[in-house]
Amino acid sequence: MLKAFHYRLMPTQSQEVLLNKHFGCVRFVYNWALETKNKAYVTEKKSLTSFDLVTRLPDLKKENEWLGEVNSQALQMSIRNLDNAFTNFFRRVKEKAKEVGFPKFKTRKNRQSFQCPQKVKVDFENNCISLLKIPNIKAVLSRQFVGKVKTVTISKTKANRYFASILIDDGIELPKKAPITEATTVGIDLGLTHFAILSTGKKITNQRFNQRAKDKIANLQRKMAKQKLMNKGEHTRNREKTRVKLARAYEGIENQRTDFLHKLSSKIVRENQTICIEDLAVKNMQKNHCLAGSIASVAWGKFVSFLEYKCDWYGKNFIRIGRFEPSTKICSKCGCHNAWLTLKDREWVCPECGTKHDRDVNAAMNIKTFALSKQNLLRNIGLD
Repeated sequence: MLKAFHYRLMPTQSQEVLLNKHFGCVRFVYNWALETKNKAYVTEKKSLTSFDLVTRLPDLKKENEWLGEVNSQALQMSIRNLDNAFTNFFRRVKEKAKEVGFPKFKTRKNRQSFQCPQKVKVDFENNCISLLKIPNIKAVLSRQFVGKVKTVTISKTKANRYFASILIDDGIELPKKAPITEATTVGIDLGLTHFAILSTGKKITNQRFNQRAKDKIANLQRKMAKQKLMNKGEHTRNREKTRVKLARAYEGIENQRTDFLHKLSSKIVRENQTICIEDLAVKNMQKNHCLAGSIASVAWGKFVSFLEYKCDWYGKNFIRIGRFEPSTKICSKCGCHNAWLTLKDREWVCPECGTKHDRDVNAAMNIKTFALSKQNLLRNIGLD
């Protein structure tokens, strides 16, 4: 089973210089490989593989001697990442996906990272991580792991903080899926007023982390906008300090949100054997400019991905239903379709059976019913 462990790095000034050199060299090689690959196809109608580009690295190092100061494996991994980007691009074209992105050149504004696939040592006794050419980087090793290290990704955030993401293989196979029964199944309806509504009737409050820090962020944004540039293309020292403060404010919101999503997803997976959820088109929903900010702040996509991989880890079932299922307008008791229900109606009474429904709880119950019936589970396990 593959698992990733995320650790904060505390490098010295000299180690920071080496890390930044790695970021720059990896970005340079990625852009060089992309340009070389594009030119070869335009001029010679030839598609260069990652192996072809890796074999040209020694000549590139002779032309640019400063590339020899960094780990050669990190440079090779940047070319493999480019090859993966092209593979994903052509796969999306073949699937006729609506959003197809051709690989682009990287800049300093992009996420800064590099990968080391070999010769990485994690010392839990001395709390340090050693890489080729960068030994003994102090780290906050909060959790220990047992397994084979597959690769290590070193990254730098916009708040000038360094992190190491270690992918390990613990050699444990994924457990078998638990049997599906109606009693141990829960349906989840995602919303904005409440973050999640369970078919059991429980409602999870939307924490609204962005709203808590909006005044602080607004003040920093105004301050940064007023601070002028010293020269064309050069930031003043005070402006850079403000930028880092703003980045750390956003990073704090992201950390709070991720912590909340991890705790909630773990709790739901522990308490249920089968989890049913609706497949939402989040990007299409964000086209509504009135709700785009609120939808982006709740991070539904991240929450669903957390549920999905944790279900695989613990042998639980994860079922999606189609996004066009009328889960809100159908009575969960008798199945009557209420075509006149509008978005402002938070409660409604079924015209057939007279049952009073909470809009969101009723939707969660229907999600559960549709997920089980769609998989022909009710018939297979003999439920009433």
